[in-house]
Amino acid sequence: METPSSPSVFAQRRARVAEALRAAGHGVAVLPTASLQMRNADSEHGYRHDSHFFHLTGFTEPDAWLVLQADGRSVLFCQPRDEAREIWDGVRVGPERAPALLGVDAAHPVAALDELLPGLLANQGTVWFPFRGPAGLQARVAGWLDAVRARTREGLAAPVQQRDLAPVLDDLRLIKDSHELALMRRAGEISALAHGRAMRFCTRRWREGAASIAEYEIEAELLHEFRRHGANGMAYTPIVAAGANACILHHVAGSVNLGLAAPAARLLPGELCLIDAGCEYGSYAADITRTFPANGRFSGPQRAAYELVLAAQEAAIAATRPGLRKIEAHTAAVRVLAQGMLDLGLLRRDVVGTLDDVIEHAAYRRFYMHGTGHWLGLDVHDVGDTLARDEAPVEQPDGLGGKVVRPPSRRLASGMVLTLEPGLYVRPADDVPQDFWHIGIRIEDDALVTPQGCELLTRGVPVRCDEIEALMRD
Repeated sequence: METPSSPSVFAQRRARVAEALRAAGHGVAVLPTASLQMRNADSEHGYRHDSHFFHLTGFTEPDAWLVLQADGRSVLFCQPRDEAREIWDGVRVGPERAPALLGVDAAHPVAALDELLPGLLANQGTVWFPFRGPAGLQARVAGWLDAVRARTREGLAAPVQQRDLAPVLDDLRLIKDSHELALMRRAGEISALAHGRAMRFCTRRWREGAASIAEYEIEAELLHEFRRHGANGMAYTPIVAAGANACILHHVAGSVNLGLAAPAARLLPGELCLIDAGCEYGSYAADITRTFPANGRFSGPQRAAYELVLAAQEAAIAATRPGLRKIEAHTAAVRVLAQGMLDLGLLRRDVVGTLDDVIEHAAYRRFYMHGTGHWLGLDVHDVGDTLARDEAPVEQPDGLGGKVVRPPSRRLASGMVLTLEPGLYVRPADDVPQDFWHIGIRIEDDALVTPQGCELLTRGVPVRCDEIEALMRD
């Protein structure tokens, strides 16, 4: 059985890109990976390869290029073997070994790129490259085209079209293959273990007599569990938000936020803790959010708010299946949340009107201001259009209380992976019941669209109130 790193897996993906190029009129595609980025002085940031490049090659070294022709032939440009540099930075694949290890047809030193690429572009009708690529890419392509034009007396012609490669790759990455799904399932399993560890850690600290727990202590437990199981590390900057900090959507663990009623960056008994964190495993991301009571038991208002968010997620899950539009999960979650806001007294009927009024005028956005999910894969906010660009634009709600004319939401298909993450964030206000002040709740799971509906990849960590309380108690 092929492994997720088998060269044939990446060859199959390159073949699909080549097929897309042929369908669009042929041409040649040029794709760079990421370069090293300096952090400070002579220290670099931890390197992360370009996701499109990895998807087509499995190659994780910096400063490499892939050239892919419509006939399927692939050429890699990469750093050469260098004993002196390898002592410092690690062993490189090198052009000599790349064809056998990566399954490409040919490989050259990256220093030869400017010399050889004009020849690969010659007599091609179109050059494809990512318009959102690194700074200077368009200028470099222009230089290669000028080099081809300088050889017109030799019978060579430069491409007359430049087209964006990113939409082609985005669409191909939207449907995950079996190798990708195996990695994503493992990422979900490890991330779920880390969330459970964080919950149990808080219980242990209270039993040891802690008066409070720093957010960064909880964050450290997550990273420990990720790395312990072989994950690359965090898939994104995690959110560990204690008490009122949970109402800050992108709160960074340990940061100081002055002016909040609750002490910043420390978790106190009786508060809720919101953790949004997922690992990267085999370059694929998981994305889980759980909210739990610091001391292991939900208060009455906390439980009421939590169960509302969970009901909204269940509505979103039911609306996630092939043929339905992506926006329908959000619409279903919003309807449940809006009704709950009215029932809990967060929104006053004499002010906002009926449930339909709340939805039409987006009054719910006071307490729920983000979408219910995004694509997931090599990137935590993965590529892929959310709109059906092949359908005619129609007038529809813009989610802000107005109308907009645009294509409808894309229909879901088996093999897509997306998050389902409704939330509720209640800040103090004179017209809001005080029992709900500083309650911030989000519940997020990763959903694989299947022929029958969807499969949740991240339910290895409890989600229901009683299950969370039991885990922390035991």
